[in-house]
Amino acid sequence: MEPYRFDHIHFRSPDPEAAARLWIAAFGAQHKASVQIAGALRVVLELAGNTLFIEQVPDETPAPPAPPFLGLEHIGLGTDDLDAAIADLAAKGVPLLSGPKQARPGVRIAFFGMPDGVRVELIERKG
Repeated sequence: MEPYRFDHIHFRSPDPEAAARLWIAAFGAQHKASVQIAGALRVVLELAGNTLFIEQVPDETPAPPAPPFLGLEHIGLGTDDLDAAIADLAAKGVPLLSGPKQARPGVRIAFFGMPDGVRVELIERKG
């Protein structure tokens, strides 16, 4: 059997361009492409070496439920300075959902809201 490797994270949004702008402004994602897939716009970004697809859906597509729920809960990004990251994201208008808090000794976390119900956990690990 061939070994598996990470390929992408796929989000859906009624406005993928607006969602992509916030990923770029907030977390420094890089725009790689905008393509049409079966009549829907897909914006392709790179974030921390990973590929994000943000694909257009009709406006009436149901929103995800409030967490916790089954399935993808959030994506986690590491930072060396959680307090500075919180201040930076606040200045960019990214809502802080919870935290900061100490998850366990040497680990602090905070959760942020992104478009379309996506949550991002920032995690600071101190040895």
